[in-house]
Amino acid sequence: MTFHDKELRAPGPVEVTGRRLKRYHIDQPDRPIEPEVERAAYAVLPRLIPAARGDATPPGGWVVLHRGADTGAYLLAYSWVWDNVVEVRIAAAGQPALDCPDDDPTHFVDLNRPWMGCIWELGVLEHERAAWARHVLAPDRPDLAGYLAETRAEGPVGW
Repeated sequence: MTFHDKELRAPGPVEVTGRRLKRYHIDQPDRPIEPEVERAAYAVLPRLIPAARGDATPPGGWVVLHRGADTGAYLLAYSWVWDNVVEVRIAAAGQPALDCPDDDPTHFVDLNRPWMGCIWELGVLEHERAAWARHVLAPDRPDLAGYLAETRAEGPVGW
């Protein structure tokens, strides 16, 4: 198996069902995520966002849209809950090995596996953990805007 970096982009935050999410796109260096894959992914995103629990946790998180080298596309919605816990819900498209009905990268289905991300997505998780601690948990008053403004650097991701 050959391992190589992919490209990470941070196109800016989005609000979905009352939760403010940073957005990250991971794709092949020579093949950006297609607009139709992006549209299809963000159309299913609301179903991946947990309902508000009524606690004091600021409604924040991040989403990763990852385009594989083959026909696969993956949408991971990470939501901060219970103050300092990350909940993840995932949808996949175009990957029959993951029980997708076909190889169409715009046909997203919920992924019911206890996975939290792949090697390229975990670099974002490392950054988000530190940013949440710095902007939300450490200050006297949580700074959700500061958290949303701090994204992982764009560019190669993997190593």
